[in-house]
Amino acid sequence: MTKPRLIYITGASSGIGQALAWHYYELGCSLALVARRTQVIEEWAQSMGMDEHRYVIYGADVSVIDSACRAGQECLERQGLPDIVIANAGISWGVDTSRREDLEVMQQVLACNVMGMAASFQPFIAPMVKRGSGCLVGICSVAGIRGLPGHAAYSASKCAAISYCESLRVELHKTGVSVTSLLPGYIETPLTQNNPYPMPFLLSANDFAKRAVRVIDRKARYVVIPWQMGIAGGLMRLLPALIWDKVTQGKTRKPRHLNKDLS
Repeated sequence: MTKPRLIYITGASSGIGQALAWHYYELGCSLALVARRTQVIEEWAQSMGMDEHRYVIYGADVSVIDSACRAGQECLERQGLPDIVIANAGISWGVDTSRREDLEVMQQVLACNVMGMAASFQPFIAPMVKRGSGCLVGICSVAGIRGLPGHAAYSASKCAAISYCESLRVELHKTGVSVTSLLPGYIETPLTQNNPYPMPFLLSANDFAKRAVRVIDRKARYVVIPWQMGIAGGLMRLLPALIWDKVTQGKTRKPRHLNKDLS
């Protein structure tokens, strides 16, 4: 009997992480679910009627390097080496750099969205290389392609995440370990529910997860979901700075941090 694939997902207590967990569960996979709010995951798993023998929950704050690495080590010891690791945990808080208190907010966003991703991957890289297989998936964002008003922290963090995943991908070339940079557009999650501006091509988390699973299974290198935002992102990348400044001038800013939460 073939052993089910093991999928390791951070930020699994809500939004994209939870939706991915459910879709992989429906595919017969075993799950390693990571978040700060472990009770939320447990209550959700029970409400969905999930088999308790097919998932393990690990408490971790990925913005703290030791916490993120410890969760990975615990997974290795308890469940073994995952087939797919999805670094999904992230936060999106608006900042105003003219305010001193917002610098700590920006530091936290970068710690979670960039260092949290690297720390989530770290425990698994050497074992995957030794095995000669594995897939590392970084949940980045279209917001990382160009800077957006009020998104200084989030755009900077996701731009860094995109470049980090690209660097890691070329480093692991020919090892058998693939790296996928996955860039969601606007997805209905707690991170976007308070955005005061239009969100074109908005997808539900479940719809995104269905598409993401297909992309991950084919070991794509860089994919934007939905594809319409991929076209928009390509155009964003090509626009000269002068034109980009005019396009974004006067646009509604992302509100400053209010109800801070980390999945």
